[in-house]
Amino acid sequence: MHTVDLLQEALRVAEEAGYKVRQEWLGGAPGGGCEIRGRKWLFLNLDLGPAEQLEEVLSTLKRDPLVPSVRMAEQLRGLLRVRKSA
Repeated sequence: MHTVDLLQEALRVAEEAGYKVRQEWLGGAPGGGCEIRGRKWLFLNLDLGPAEQLEEVLSTLKRDPLVPSVRMAEQLRGLLRVRKSA
């Protein structure tokens, strides 16, 4: 799977895990995940290339306890190092 395909899959997983995804030009500010008023957000910096964006998304997903229960491509599961839920 190519980097752009993995990025799209990771963003789909983030949305299924409850994140509201915002893709914006952040002017050099880092992106990443956070919670605001009980809602999960993932800010993706469009200043970055696909590989860097993917790293930002993976970093957020690795910390979320709901992610292992989301259906995803095996290659992405390997990058996240998560096991399938029962």
